[in-house]
Amino acid sequence: MPEQSPELAVTARAITMRGPWGPVYGPIDLDVADGGVTVLVAPAGTGRTALLMTLAGRMKAVSGQLSVFGRTRATDIFRTAALAGIDELDTVSESVTVRDLVTEQRRWDAPWYTLVGRSRRDDLDAMCAPVFGDLPLPSLTEYFDGLTELDQILLRIALANTATPPLLVVGNLDHLTDDRNRDVLLERLIALGEKQTVVTATVNGVPDHLASAVRAQITVSNTTPAELAGVQKGGK
Repeated sequence: MPEQSPELAVTARAITMRGPWGPVYGPIDLDVADGGVTVLVAPAGTGRTALLMTLAGRMKAVSGQLSVFGRTRATDIFRTAALAGIDELDTVSESVTVRDLVTEQRRWDAPWYTLVGRSRRDDLDAMCAPVFGDLPLPSLTEYFDGLTELDQILLRIALANTATPPLLVVGNLDHLTDDRNRDVLLERLIALGEKQTVVTATVNGVPDHLASAVRAQITVSNTTPAELAGVQKGGK
């Protein structure tokens, strides 16, 4: 495999994924620049979700070449990336409090021999403030299902991103139903992109008033059943 440009965080060449019922995505070529926010523009669905999971090392492409910060093995990519906002992986139980979630994550991050007590306000601040920015943090006593949709996704990102790895992958912006909330989420991702490479996805692209603030918008093909059927037909 040719040496990866130091200016690229992610390079994918002809990566594909198959499941029990056939192709899931691909072949896909992709170059993601180091730093800032890159938005993948593709229809929501299994293919797009699987692609995001592959970029974060949570799935392994069945063919093609993928390099993430020079790492090519899925297990190594896993350690280089945080992944949030993927319902298949980080869905949160509705009946838990913010304190429960922060405490659980702190215990997960701590060495096995460390006793971690119930989280306090300073623990919440340390974990969530980098993601929430100037937005008010949720109360420790609030239940997850009582949070706004924006606070829910920001909290999921904060929980996933405690180690601040080089790559942060955030599942779909379309999950938010309110246009203003989507804008605020994207603004927070742009802020995180000052220190990490952030990859997210949406079906419609970035609004014009925020387009200049993202590093790139990349239209990704071969993620839907119709596109994959065309690929198979063309390959015959």
